[in-house]
Amino acid sequence: MNYADLTVLHVKAARALLGWSQGDLANAANLAASTVKRLESAEAALERADTATKRAIFDAFTVERMQFLGDGEPGVRLLKSPGANS
Repeated sequence: MNYADLTVLHVKAARALLGWSQGDLANAANLAASTVKRLESAEAALERADTATKRAIFDAFTVERMQFLGDGEPGVRLLKSPGANS
């Protein structure tokens, strides 16, 4: 999945999995906290977001080894660190 397919459900689930607040995501994506709050307020808000904003959010999670799943129900999972034990 790429940044263009990111949904509000993905963002909220990824934040929850990482234990991040909206402010944490804003800091990681170099966005204003008010931007993250607005984008999470409704699916249409994220769909209308500009490419740079969606990419910044996607990249912030990717750095943390988050994988977004897009087939069927949106989902997320945290990938293991390289060399981590099972």
